[in-house]
Amino acid sequence: MSKVYLIGTGPGDEELMTLKAVRVLKKCTAVMYDRLAGGNVLKYLKDDCKVFYCGKEPGCHYKTQDEINEMLVFLAKSGHVVGRVKGGDPYVFGRGGEEALRLREENIDFEVIPGVTSAISVLSYAGIPATHRGLSQSFHVITGMSASKLKIDWSSIATVEGTLMFLMGLENIEFITKRLIECGKTESTPCGVIMRGTTSKQRKVIGTLKDIAVKSREVGLKSPCIIVVGEVVNLSESLNWYEKMPLFGINVCVTRPKEQAGGMAESLKDLGAQVTEINSIKIENSSENLNDYIEKLSTYEYVVFTSVNAVNVFFDYLMDISFDIRKIKASFAVIGHATEKALKDRGLIADIEAKEFVGEGLLEKLKTVVKAGDNILIPCSNGARSYLSDELRNLNCIVDVAHIYKPVKGEIKSEKAFEDVDVVIFTSPSTVRNMIEIVGLEGIKEKLSLAIGPITYKELKNHGIEAYISEEHCEQGIINKLIELKKKEIL
Repeated sequence: MSKVYLIGTGPGDEELMTLKAVRVLKKCTAVMYDRLAGGNVLKYLKDDCKVFYCGKEPGCHYKTQDEINEMLVFLAKSGHVVGRVKGGDPYVFGRGGEEALRLREENIDFEVIPGVTSAISVLSYAGIPATHRGLSQSFHVITGMSASKLKIDWSSIATVEGTLMFLMGLENIEFITKRLIECGKTESTPCGVIMRGTTSKQRKVIGTLKDIAVKSREVGLKSPCIIVVGEVVNLSESLNWYEKMPLFGINVCVTRPKEQAGGMAESLKDLGAQVTEINSIKIENSSENLNDYIEKLSTYEYVVFTSVNAVNVFFDYLMDISFDIRKIKASFAVIGHATEKALKDRGLIADIEAKEFVGEGLLEKLKTVVKAGDNILIPCSNGARSYLSDELRNLNCIVDVAHIYKPVKGEIKSEKAFEDVDVVIFTSPSTVRNMIEIVGLEGIKEKLSLAIGPITYKELKNHGIEAYISEEHCEQGIINKLIELKKKEIL
């Protein structure tokens, strides 16, 4: 049944989306989104969801509001569950009301999903509270985009004691500050401008009504910006928490499959980075290849997992065929902390773990325990290196390799998502090759590249891509390297 959802997705930080917004996005069969809605919003969509960009940028409108309204009607009447995705909140200068009225004219069912408005959230990320006892008992949100044309009662605005917020007002900042001063605000009134708040591109300028316009132009602030006027601006340094985080100001592209990207992305966000997920690899299940080994599962001395995907596909398949895993007597060996955690999530503890994300490290661990004649199963991708199985066979072990999944090239739902990326993390040679296909070799060369280990690093070099490599070949090693590069101001 067709329906339209007017969805507010917050100011830019993906984690400020509501749970309801995420749930509804997963149901949509068609989505229209604006430039102020972060590209990561689209990762929650189904693979077959149709995506339309209708961003409206200053001086460059891809679609007029009337065209957007009519497209919503068309998509809904075509039977789609439509998501109209907006930055901030649909009803706070988002023109959501106009879209809702047009839908009502056509008797089209709709629902509004409120979003966190930038008026509050961007100020919070800039260290500026909207209200504060003794300084401001109210706040007032005003459109700045058309401030010079609207019939705003400047005399009333200039005399209020609360915090004034002008959204989308950078182009009119000279006019706004001039009118406030003319109507009673003192030139020394604290004033701040925050550009692209809550994202890695957040920039903040603090001054007074007299000099803020000049200061903003001098440092090259660009839309979207929020102008804030009032005594609370003086708290911006004392309450500045976001800009002091270790990886603030860096947009990191994680290229792993969707099933694996979450852990690293969360760790990066906890350190202040903005994360752009481009799932350069999709997993095609081929677990039926385990059929030849099911009868032998109780005979293996070791089962070796080299990735999170291998763990998940392997045990999901055993569940599907109602296999009693108590029949497995083998010791489990894994590469990397993430793989170890995936196994633990299944209620199993790895007996052998190579901390670094390379087969060589796991081989050294296995050499200390395996014996000639041991039966070993390696469930892995069809593109996995044969290094581990070859070396174990050289130790006179009996090795079965089951190709239980196939990594294929992923896709990007919004090419604009890659524009703001500063550094790209590569965790395997296939992520390198796939990203080149997805965004282009030159696009990657414009960014800083970071490889998790020597094999991936070599693949980057083979394509002429200059890159850094983490000293510890694991997720934490990648994060440590990013912090080091940030401290050295390489990032």
